[in-house]
Amino acid sequence: MLLNHTALVVIALLLAAWTLAALWAIVAARQKLRKADAAQRLARRLSRMVEEAPALPLLVRADGRIEGPSRLAGWLGLDAMPQYLSELDGEDRGFDEVQLSKLGDAVRRAQRTGAPFRLALHPRGGRSLGATGHLADPQIAPGGAAVVWFFDFSESEEELGRLRAEAQQARSDFAGLSGLIEAAPLPMWFRDAGMQLRLVNSAYVKAVGLRTAEDAVAQGVELVEPSDGLTAAQVAKQVHARKQAVTRIVSATIGGQRRSLRVSDLPLGDEGVAGYAVDIEEMEELTRQFRRFRDAQRQMLDTLSAGIAQFDDKRNLVFANQPFLRIFAIPQAWVVDTPPFDRVLDRMRDAGRLPEVRDFPEWRRERQGWFLSSAPREEPWHLSDGTHLRVVGQPMPDGGLLMIFEDRTEQLQLSATRDTLLRTRTATFDNLFESLAVFGPDGKLQLWNRRFANDWALEEDFLATHPRADALLNRIAGKLKRAAQVGVLADVIQAATLERKGKSGRIALGDGRQLEFAGVPLPDGNGLLTVLDITDSQKAEAALRERNAALIEADAVKTRFIANMSYEFRTPLTSIGGFAELLAAGIAGDLTPQAQEYVAAILTSVERLGQQIENVLDLSQSEAGTLPIAQEQVPLFPLLTSVVQERAEKINAAGLSLDLRGSDAIGAVTGDTRRLQRAFGELVDNAIAATPRGGWIQIDCSRRGGKLQVVVSDNGSGMEPTKLARALEGLKISGDGRMVERRTGLGLPLVRQLIEAHGGTLELLSEPGEGTSAVVTLP
Repeated sequence: MLLNHTALVVIALLLAAWTLAALWAIVAARQKLRKADAAQRLARRLSRMVEEAPALPLLVRADGRIEGPSRLAGWLGLDAMPQYLSELDGEDRGFDEVQLSKLGDAVRRAQRTGAPFRLALHPRGGRSLGATGHLADPQIAPGGAAVVWFFDFSESEEELGRLRAEAQQARSDFAGLSGLIEAAPLPMWFRDAGMQLRLVNSAYVKAVGLRTAEDAVAQGVELVEPSDGLTAAQVAKQVHARKQAVTRIVSATIGGQRRSLRVSDLPLGDEGVAGYAVDIEEMEELTRQFRRFRDAQRQMLDTLSAGIAQFDDKRNLVFANQPFLRIFAIPQAWVVDTPPFDRVLDRMRDAGRLPEVRDFPEWRRERQGWFLSSAPREEPWHLSDGTHLRVVGQPMPDGGLLMIFEDRTEQLQLSATRDTLLRTRTATFDNLFESLAVFGPDGKLQLWNRRFANDWALEEDFLATHPRADALLNRIAGKLKRAAQVGVLADVIQAATLERKGKSGRIALGDGRQLEFAGVPLPDGNGLLTVLDITDSQKAEAALRERNAALIEADAVKTRFIANMSYEFRTPLTSIGGFAELLAAGIAGDLTPQAQEYVAAILTSVERLGQQIENVLDLSQSEAGTLPIAQEQVPLFPLLTSVVQERAEKINAAGLSLDLRGSDAIGAVTGDTRRLQRAFGELVDNAIAATPRGGWIQIDCSRRGGKLQVVVSDNGSGMEPTKLARALEGLKISGDGRMVERRTGLGLPLVRQLIEAHGGTLELLSEPGEGTSAVVTLP
């Protein structure tokens, strides 16, 4: 029993031990399983990490066998990783012989010596691989294996090549840019962050008058002078701070001359500020010249009669001359606001200065198209007030438009008047009594009237061909009395057209007609030939010449008759006067008082009749041009004094007062004393006879302009204009030439003849009721 019990205990203990051992084995197995799972997961992660790593390992054992991931086979262009290193050289994949030899040598060297290595390999396929090898850890592969890590830097190498190419291009661009800046004619410079000059080009060095760029940088010589209290460096500092470019116009002294420069400062990030200067002195001068030219042009346009309106590329009115403002009634202040083209047309329409159109918006759009036209546009505008405008739209190169408005109203009126005048001239030309023909400088017949064709019996068809003068004269030659005289006509035509001289002449036709012709040069270079039929006038002239000769002979007979009769009258008159004087002296005895009165009347009549005979004789001789005039020095004032003294009793008897003004200082005249006394005596006698009692007579003697002037005036009744006009005529032959008309008397005509015989003049001035003045002027 005890044994069984012990056995059971032992069995129970064994079973417990086995249970415990089983439990421990289960727990240990589970722990190992968990570790195995963890190791497997770690191996997968490491394998995955190796697969995704930028570097792939290759294990090369001492016998040449290799182990590596399949990804590396893909890098080498292989389908699978081979067993040996020498098999990495495929026909068209893997490494070539040279690359593989280089890799094998490096691996064997690392296996023997443990020296690491770095290689750049290029398998077929275009990849670039970097290889880093060293001796493998014995835990990884005992027996002298080597581990080679491959890096794929194909993209890096491409990027590196691109960067190298870009760097080379950048160096080339920088060199070219530097050369361009150096060769630029503009001064350029660069300032660092401290606004100190770092780089300048040759133009800068030349502008500041130094030898090298190093000197300009070392000395810090500025090209631009301070402006508005700021130096060039201070302005650049503001540009650098604001990160905004600044352009300004300043003055600088370059080469001893003041120049205008446009200076630009450009910020270059944090590096500094670059700048350049453009010499705009010539541009400024051109701008000033352009402005002067534009002002002068606009002043000239203001003097034109045509209206001018200029629109810019934005279609705004920028200029209008005075005729334009006057034509369209636009104030100058309105133009200053530069109104657009549409508003200008609207204002013209409101003022009634546009032609009437059916669709004004469409018409305005068509005129706006003038801005885009490549050729000038021209059209007439007929305004409602009768004004006719010629409108020209001239497109400008800058996109603007120049419009010209020419008022042709007067021109059209003149054209209509000219057409009327031409028609009138043609009608007048054809209906003139003279025959006319116009020849050109080339000798061709240009114009002719009907009279010309009729006088020369020429056909209109022949004249319509505008024949030359020689052909025309050949036709005329047969109609002349002497054909050779046609050369005279040819000379006249040639003188009028080519020599620009006038000639004339006469010619006889075979039918007995007499023609007078003349050549007249015309202002237009042509010559005018005028031909006049003077046959009738020649006959009339001959008759007139005969009649004139007869009249001259009759006048001579009359003059001789009057002269003879004067002498015949004087002989018995002298006898009558002599016997009357004897009777008055008492030779025949004492006379009764009544007889004495009769004898005195006879003597007075004899004296008066003698004076009349002398007047008739002198007047007839003067009219015949045979009056003898003595040439002696005659003091004028003493002569007038003598004339007045001779008529003193007569003046007192008439109850008149006479005032003689002048002195001996007036000088003398050359002439006949007796006839001058008679002339002035007749003037005083006429004044005495025309002046009523209580009146006055004034004689004024003076020197005027190198001549002597005597004025005999009275306050008598004066003369009517018709009587005054005929007072100096005296005797005159009637209009029919058959009788002699008698005027108011012989006194004034005789005075005129005597004064004119002395080279002087007589002028009568009279007003009815105001008196008469006789003005005598003698040299």
